[in-house]
Amino acid sequence: MIAALRTPRGLITALVLLILAVLPLLTQALDQRYLLSIGTRIVIWSIAAVSLNMILGYGGLVSFGHAVFFGIGGYAVGILSVHGISSGWIQWPVALIAATLWAALIGALSLRTRGLYFIMITLAFAQLVYYVGGGLEAYGADDGLNISRSRFPGLVDLRDKASFYWLCFAALCGTLWFCSRFANSRFGHVIRGAKSNDLRMTALGFPVFRYRLVAFTLSGAFGGLAGILLANEGAYISPAMMSWVKSGDLIVIVVLGGMGTLFGPLFGTIAFFVLEESLPHLLDLFNKGWGEYWQIVFGPLLILVALYARGGIDSLLGRRS
Repeated sequence: MIAALRTPRGLITALVLLILAVLPLLTQALDQRYLLSIGTRIVIWSIAAVSLNMILGYGGLVSFGHAVFFGIGGYAVGILSVHGISSGWIQWPVALIAATLWAALIGALSLRTRGLYFIMITLAFAQLVYYVGGGLEAYGADDGLNISRSRFPGLVDLRDKASFYWLCFAALCGTLWFCSRFANSRFGHVIRGAKSNDLRMTALGFPVFRYRLVAFTLSGAFGGLAGILLANEGAYISPAMMSWVKSGDLIVIVVLGGMGTLFGPLFGTIAFFVLEESLPHLLDLFNKGWGEYWQIVFGPLLILVALYARGGIDSLLGRRS
């Protein structure tokens, strides 16, 4: 651990985590409260990106429907809230179970395909849930629905932005710890081996399909956790949470940060949101109205990262110790 902190990678990672840990105190001291809202979204999206990285980075499974777990987690919280069940002790387990079961179901079907077919079937299932959400008139349909935040009486008040942020940060730390254990376990080595050559892993006696199904299910569960937090962050749910655009953003974040690395998704999320917040303002300085097209600049930047930094931002921080 001490040796890792002596490397540029270790120092930068520790500094990033330290800043995130004290962000509510920094925003209060600087009187920049809006930064806490951005920081909260960064932490929540980092959880979702880490969960996608478990199957995309380590397993080579390009899921183009990962945002559906955002929606399932968020809608489970929102639907229960509408029906008068506001206790987080009920909402959160139900949402996690719903996301996990859906991940197991679509994983059992989609993992029987490969390559482009896997991408398309995960997208198809995600769009199915997206259109179901858009047709739920009782829960706002396409317009979405304002909800009340989950309640944990005597433990934490999610209406307090600082308390909610620290809860999200604790969830991110737990997710990173789990992903670290996952990647370095025997299970994780099988997933990585199957990414390189699944036929050889099968010949060695490993049931690759079952390993991948468990990994896909775990990934969906953590995606559902991110959806729970996202719904509580804005006290709002809508089908837009699970659109293919959001799934694409998650893939971009993982690629930008570094696939198959522990902290790459975190770095990618920070870079994505910093660029999303800053590029429109910078472009508007040149010409009013250009900020709306900030992705025209972001696209070439992503191409440059893909061409010259194959390991994403994580690879730019130096070799791993």
